[in-house]
Amino acid sequence: MKEIERSFIYGVSVSGNNFTDREKETRRLKVNFENGLNVILISPRRMGKTSLVKKVQQEVDRKIVHTVYVDIYDCRSEYDFYNKFAVALLKQTSSKMEIAIENIKRFLVRLTPKISFSPDPTTDYSISLGITPKEYKPEEILNLPEILAQHIGKHIVVCIDEFQQVGDWPDTLDVQKRMRGAWQHQKHVSYCLFGSRQHMMTNLFQNKRMPLYQFGELNYLQPIPTADWTPFIQRKFKEKGLSIDARYVTRICEVVQNQSSYVQQLAWNVMLNTEKEVTDAEFEQGVEDLMIQCNPLFLEQTRALTSFQMNFLRAIIAGQHSGFASQEILEKFQLGSKSNVSKMQKTLIEKDFIELRQDGLYISDPVLQLWLQCQQKV
Repeated sequence: MKEIERSFIYGVSVSGNNFTDREKETRRLKVNFENGLNVILISPRRMGKTSLVKKVQQEVDRKIVHTVYVDIYDCRSEYDFYNKFAVALLKQTSSKMEIAIENIKRFLVRLTPKISFSPDPTTDYSISLGITPKEYKPEEILNLPEILAQHIGKHIVVCIDEFQQVGDWPDTLDVQKRMRGAWQHQKHVSYCLFGSRQHMMTNLFQNKRMPLYQFGELNYLQPIPTADWTPFIQRKFKEKGLSIDARYVTRICEVVQNQSSYVQQLAWNVMLNTEKEVTDAEFEQGVEDLMIQCNPLFLEQTRALTSFQMNFLRAIIAGQHSGFASQEILEKFQLGSKSNVSKMQKTLIEKDFIELRQDGLYISDPVLQLWLQCQQKV
């Protein structure tokens, strides 16, 4: 079945013709993969971490390196992780289902795997292992990559997406200690651990009291510059027989602060509203469409916030980025007590509504900020 060629892709990882720039980051990550270095990759959501990692997976020297990708976003406990971790390793180091099953029998002898198939013949098979503490100790599963690397005769790079989930698990410190204890001694395996909750990821890897402190090279993924977005977006419009002036590309990037997924989403909205050449009307309609598209998500995200927390966000939007505990600001924005401000700041950072930058606190999501501004005008 022929894949539909989309001009702009957002909400999922991108590849090939839809991947933009990141040449420097790609080279660095590829070198790290091929030299067995652990890497920690941190950035806000929608910045393109997953796309970058998957691009490098395709470009590494496969004669010496074998990569494995696993997304642990839906793992809510240690053994949820071990099951997903083991399945990904066994499937992605096997060229056929029969080989994967044989390797399960060889390396996880106390398990009887369950194989299931979709009615769709093009859909991949799935494996359920049902690993529990009764069958296997954590260390046995954590050391599985090293065993498989020696078995296939290649260095394995295990890429774990949404790694910040580890910080929310019961007994997380013990889990992290077990991970470090097993992984730091592996000679034929390295790890690329990446996630989008900056506060949590930074705490996991930069807090000296945490077990995974300085586990690997830490990289903060920066936004793609407007100068690199401009030829990409103009080319996409030209392919559809349309035209967009560079100043509108700049405005697209400014509205969403160059966050990759949002850039592509807004560019797509503008394209859909353009008959020949982008004008102010098409651009403004594209932004309005973006607000409509994000409205259900933002309503859900902000529903549980208290009135004080919403006031705190409104204060930031109004240009207040520090000094929240002063009596003047407390009264102006109705933030409650000084102690309440401290608690709110901590909570909103942990929930990724806001982030701390060099000159103060800012809304993490630029489109959420624009949405909140629109809500105030209603």
